[in-house]
Amino acid sequence: MSRKIISLFVLLFVMNLAGCGKSGKGSRVALSERQIEVVTTTGMIGDMAVNVGGERVNVTALMGPGIDPHLYKASEGDVTALVKADIVFFNGLHLEGKMAEVLEKMSGRTKTVAVGEKIPVESLLSPPEFKGAHDPHIWFDVSLWLVALQAMRDGFMELDPEHEEIYRSNAAKYEAELVQLDNYIKEKTSELQEEMRVVITAHDAFNYFGKAYGFEVRGLQGISTASEAGTGDVQELASFIVERRIPAIFVESSIPVRTIEAVQAAVKAKNIEVKIGGELYSDALGNPETAEGNYIGMFRHNIDTIVNALSIKN
Repeated sequence: MSRKIISLFVLLFVMNLAGCGKSGKGSRVALSERQIEVVTTTGMIGDMAVNVGGERVNVTALMGPGIDPHLYKASEGDVTALVKADIVFFNGLHLEGKMAEVLEKMSGRTKTVAVGEKIPVESLLSPPEFKGAHDPHIWFDVSLWLVALQAMRDGFMELDPEHEEIYRSNAAKYEAELVQLDNYIKEKTSELQEEMRVVITAHDAFNYFGKAYGFEVRGLQGISTASEAGTGDVQELASFIVERRIPAIFVESSIPVRTIEAVQAAVKAKNIEVKIGGELYSDALGNPETAEGNYIGMFRHNIDTIVNALSIKN
């Protein structure tokens, strides 16, 4: 079944069922007396919802570990979760592909918040290969993720004003933790010589990271993994690695390893060895039971992996 047909099915189903019993003064009172049903698209947004909502919320993140949001198709279970939701948080900026259309159509019946679209347009990156749209990978600049946090806090307070202070307090606590994370990333980055601050991955998910923390970033594929890298792209990236003597390149948890292995092989064909420096989390978190299963742990893993692999001590 094509993605277009699936999106249409989801849209019709949601339009018929979503929002039942969610309007009116009586439902607001009921909402204040029970947990709020929250649905998010990505794990990063889901983790934020848990931190901001605390015990007031029950959070369902549709996209689990290793899931690529650019290619994600809604399942029947996702539709059920969306129908039951009191509020839906998603990234926006075209990250969720066709699913974004469904989420936008829901907005008249279920409260939806696109956290990425609350960021001032002047802070967004707009690479020419994205055809006039913005880079959606905003979570890799902590300062931008703090803006998304404010959008989520406000969304919860508007939905459930009786518990405004809970959301405000939880958001302030999480904000302090994100500021600590931002400082940690900058401290780790300072351990690398400037010429070694080059991150090469399977696709262009790390542009905000590069801009915020002073790394040159190269991705084999474009911002969306829906595009395919050709032989010429592989050879061009291999030549760059050889010319700059880059010691390590990185695989991503949500992208097949063969993509970067092709680059490694092309470099080897030029009589240079480049190691795979480790796995980075780009469009998804790690498994829930691991340190990388939350946003802060994921980002700490990424910067530790990058610095360790590119360090001249290796």
